[in-house]
Amino acid sequence: METKTHSSESPDAKWIAYGKAVSDLLSSSTAESWNRELWTMFSGFMLAQNEMGRAENLSNTFFSFKELLEFFEKVEGIRAG
Repeated sequence: METKTHSSESPDAKWIAYGKAVSDLLSSSTAESWNRELWTMFSGFMLAQNEMGRAENLSNTFFSFKELLEFFEKVEGIRAG
């Protein structure tokens, strides 16, 4: 992963770089597959709560999870046209 502390890139160049990074990520699998994997991870996390004790930030985790699902649904819509 490349990080830069100071950048002279234009905002458009940054958006193009973000878009390429997202495209690279999504090209490894379908949005449907990503959603299945996210549900598997979140379900495992929720089941582990019984053993680990309740997480104080559980609601934040849920909303982050929900946003990821919505992101992949949106991407699938864009991909479908």
